[in-house]
Amino acid sequence: MYTAPPVTSALRILLAIWLALPLLASCAPAQQRGPVVLAAASLTDAMEEVADSWEAQGHARPVLSFAGTSSLARQVEAGAPADIFVSADSEWMDWLEDRDLVRAGSRHDLLTNDLVIVGDENHTPEGEYRESPALLIGKARFAMGDADSVPAGRYARAALERIGQWEALRDQAVPTDSVRAAVALVERGEVPYAIVYATDAKAMTKGGLAGLFPAGSLDPIVYPAAQLASSSHADAAEFLTFLRSDQAGAIFAAYGFGLAR
Repeated sequence: MYTAPPVTSALRILLAIWLALPLLASCAPAQQRGPVVLAAASLTDAMEEVADSWEAQGHARPVLSFAGTSSLARQVEAGAPADIFVSADSEWMDWLEDRDLVRAGSRHDLLTNDLVIVGDENHTPEGEYRESPALLIGKARFAMGDADSVPAGRYARAALERIGQWEALRDQAVPTDSVRAAVALVERGEVPYAIVYATDAKAMTKGGLAGLFPAGSLDPIVYPAAQLASSSHADAAEFLTFLRSDQAGAIFAAYGFGLAR
């Protein structure tokens, strides 16, 4: 019968080091990893590529966290350790500034976007896109960001109110905590339509653009970015500056964002 050889002291030490490597990595000083960036869910794909570009220049890759803007802002208020916040609207950045949670002088408007209606594979028209949400959606259910907290939902409600269609459509709305969640409901076939950002429509794998909002009905959609007051990472300010560079701007533009310059 095979008998395993005895474990020597040297082997025990090697095994202990090998088992401890993941723990040692997780305890690495903050300066050995990039700044922690909290960004609106609609920025996911573009920001990942921007982070790759930053890393390719020899910097530690930023630690990215994506969610609905309202959720991220509340995380910051609760003391979540982070260095940079990129919001999908000005209201939530204002909310953090009012609580002295944003570093003075670091805030700037980074990007712009647009709002559109997307449909699943059976509700994506060919030819001209209808510019009346109520006529397009009819009596169907549709997803949109929560109108009380999610920036895309606020923008959508304001636009629908401006054209006199919010009261007709509000009971058909399925509120979500981010535009990415609204897109997912359409792609899974759970609702035929959703009101989302134009950049999200461009990134869809199933379905696509179904309708537009009438000219002049939308408030300007702006993404402000800022360093947080609690930030201590040495690269935070530099990465925030990089987000406004021509290199990062070209990446954002490729995903359909406008540059707020």
